[in-house]
Amino acid sequence: MAEKLDLDLASMFEARQAARRAGEAQKQLNSLDAEGVDRILAAMAAAGQAAAAELARLTVEETGMGVYEHKVFKNRFASASLYEVIKPEKTVGVIWHDREKKLFGVAEPVGVIAAPVPVTGPAATVFFKSMIAMKGRNAIVFSPHPRAVKSTAAAAAVMNQAAIAAGAPADVIQCLEKVSLAATNELMRNPNVALILGTGGPAMVRAAYSAGKPAIAVGPGNVPSYVDESAEDLPSLAQKVIESKTFDNGTPCASEQALVVHKAVANQVKMELRRQGAHFLEPEEKDRLVKFLIGPDGGMNSGAVGKSAVVLAQMAGLHVSASCRALVAEVSEVGAKEPYSAEILAPVLAFYRVDTWQEGLARCNQILEHGGLGHSCSVWTTRDEVMAAFATGARAFRLLVNCPTAFGAMGHLTSLNPSFMLGTGSWGGSITSDNVGPHHLINVRRVAYGTRSSEKLSLNGG
Repeated sequence: MAEKLDLDLASMFEARQAARRAGEAQKQLNSLDAEGVDRILAAMAAAGQAAAAELARLTVEETGMGVYEHKVFKNRFASASLYEVIKPEKTVGVIWHDREKKLFGVAEPVGVIAAPVPVTGPAATVFFKSMIAMKGRNAIVFSPHPRAVKSTAAAAAVMNQAAIAAGAPADVIQCLEKVSLAATNELMRNPNVALILGTGGPAMVRAAYSAGKPAIAVGPGNVPSYVDESAEDLPSLAQKVIESKTFDNGTPCASEQALVVHKAVANQVKMELRRQGAHFLEPEEKDRLVKFLIGPDGGMNSGAVGKSAVVLAQMAGLHVSASCRALVAEVSEVGAKEPYSAEILAPVLAFYRVDTWQEGLARCNQILEHGGLGHSCSVWTTRDEVMAAFATGARAFRLLVNCPTAFGAMGHLTSLNPSFMLGTGSWGGSITSDNVGPHHLINVRRVAYGTRSSEKLSLNGG
């Protein structure tokens, strides 16, 4: 107990000091011009690109989650690729001007940002949040997950050193090294902190929104994908779904959690999934796997997160081929009594059959309402009426059409803003339904000229 108290006190002190130093850095960031911001961002992007492989190795080694090659991709996407997209955005000075209405907007930083980091993607998350924070001229302090302290700190150091070398003030990007829940709460509530940028589980999201500060935090994904009878090229469809679901061993919140398949093509889709390395679980195997996946508290066993299908099977006592890529459970219910209908951050996929596309939409919404409201949904179809029905009726704020969800929702295979923070809107308890980016991390001062005559005003009610 005494050791825990000592850690809590030491970590809280570290959080206070980091927030104070970030506040000092923020004062200097406020005066940066657009050219200075771009110079710093370019250096950060190059540093992230250069460190992507080493940080991917460190992350997998430290956390035991995910796939090295996929984490390399994520690290590069969150640095060099992100930079190319956000570079043209205006976040300094006058960012828009309506000459007809005599109205223009001037950007200001939001200020110091507190940023909890999830264990599933620490380096990529740090790169992403550092880049969008700097684009808006904001200092940022990271609070790592206890199982990812080294990789989170290393990624923050890469970003901070690159930023300083390009002209940013010291301590513009920091990471706590003494990790505790008390420290995270202290950081989020610190007077120097202006905004919380939270990524993680439901408990973290609730903590962020209850800290008494403006917060942008995103909810969980439980992403369904409907395959219509009109869907084309089922072999390619199956390949893309498996690649998406197994990307980084199923840790992205936007990866498919359930396939909802029209009965007319269900057997063929099932066959094509098997060709792509999916193992369909027998009833006894489903029971055995779920006992391993779900912990005593009803949540997912943390030891199963981000493990490959073969490793998961071995840990659960199942026998699968060495080439197995995903474990698929064919089910018919949604809710607390069907564990496979919830989000599983591993290459485990639920498989439903439906008689009509209307039933498919209803089933997708049941899945979303069970734990992914507002996040993402996909539809594979060539019929405009089906796409339109999902576009207006799906309970998700990202609808991917004929596109794998992990890559589509993050903005890699679509024109959505590239992001590792996918807002779930009010439905999912988030302040935004957008893909979070630099434009969420600035304040805008509206400058308005008088355009109406005061003689036309009636101030006394007459």
